[in-house]
Amino acid sequence: MPRRARPRTAGRTARVARPGVVLRPGKDARLRAGHLWVYRTEIARLDGAPQDGEAVLVRAASGRPLGMGLLNTRSVIAVRLLAAEEREIDERFFRDRLESALSLRARLPPPATAASARRLVYSEGDYLPGLIVDRYGDVLVIQTLTLGMDRRKELLVRLLMEMVQPRGIYARNDPAVRRLEGLPRETGWLAGDGPAQVDIEEDESRFAVDVAQGQKTGFFLDQRENRTRVADLASGARVLDCFAYTGAWSIRAVRRGAVSATGLEISEAAVALAEQNASQNACGDRCRWLRENAFDGLRRLAAAGPAFDVAILDPPAFVKTRSALAAGLAGYKEINLRALKVLGPNGWLVTCSCSYHVEEAELTAVVHEAARDARRRIRIVERRSQAGDHPVHPAMPETRYLKCLIVAVE
Repeated sequence: MPRRARPRTAGRTARVARPGVVLRPGKDARLRAGHLWVYRTEIARLDGAPQDGEAVLVRAASGRPLGMGLLNTRSVIAVRLLAAEEREIDERFFRDRLESALSLRARLPPPATAASARRLVYSEGDYLPGLIVDRYGDVLVIQTLTLGMDRRKELLVRLLMEMVQPRGIYARNDPAVRRLEGLPRETGWLAGDGPAQVDIEEDESRFAVDVAQGQKTGFFLDQRENRTRVADLASGARVLDCFAYTGAWSIRAVRRGAVSATGLEISEAAVALAEQNASQNACGDRCRWLRENAFDGLRRLAAAGPAFDVAILDPPAFVKTRSALAAGLAGYKEINLRALKVLGPNGWLVTCSCSYHVEEAELTAVVHEAARDARRRIRIVERRSQAGDHPVHPAMPETRYLKCLIVAVE
């Protein structure tokens, strides 16, 4: 007699398929190599009616799972992967990732102090796309730059308050990139409160940082190691600091032995902080701040002839899209040409680009062309990048955005 089929146990339920994204054929190779972005044009279909901001399982056209990510169909980058395996994207996941990021910073020099400043979480570089967390003394500044991270902001703030125990967490959700995610501009305290101006230490120097109104999150943490290196080179030198912001390059150099520093900075608020910073570092008598456009200031100083031994160029990003590359490279060439003309013999040119779309080879070519036009012989002695607290994802060249060349000028 045939055996009856055993009835399904009442407490046993069929596994519910995760909401997912299926890629078009041939669009999985980059993700299999470790890249974390899925472009909207690479998606064939959505399975399970996932909502924007939701965690989804990404699959190749063959059905092969590629990882878990956060969805936003309004964005050109429609999915940002968080994990290479199928798993829950829950509190435990974010706690583990934050612990990993904090553990790395604890291993990086210099040792942390109560007034330390460093990047604690660097988006894709820490496998947390869309999340930036900077520490300024006892204050954290957070940016949730994608819809998926913004939806989890309350959880992230709670975890950071528990794990780091800062005085407060301030949101600097004002970058233009949030508009591409359909997110509004948003700033203010998310936890704790207090003055928005914080004093920090960088090596032997102290700086006032305005976390509410300053550029980026208040300070250029990515240049910390480069400032240290250049300060060592600047002993006994006359320094010209272009796009000086709040004076960190100048003050670090003077504190290390530069005889003088002249800063060019157009922002009145930044110049006021630069003056305050120079005063609290007891070097105001050796620092001079000129409130003017760096292009105009360089042109004027170049016309007067060589008067400096070190010229530092740390401009904002001139190239924010690939279509703006030609115009941006022309701008880089002009400032490098002018800077070369203010340098005396045996000088140093420190030239930087924070534009991801400008490759190091392109910056090198621009500096070479500028040197030929200025009739100066140059040698590149160091090629540097961002500080170690901005780690580079090996499969994502987008995470290595900062280029810094140290150039010997004859």
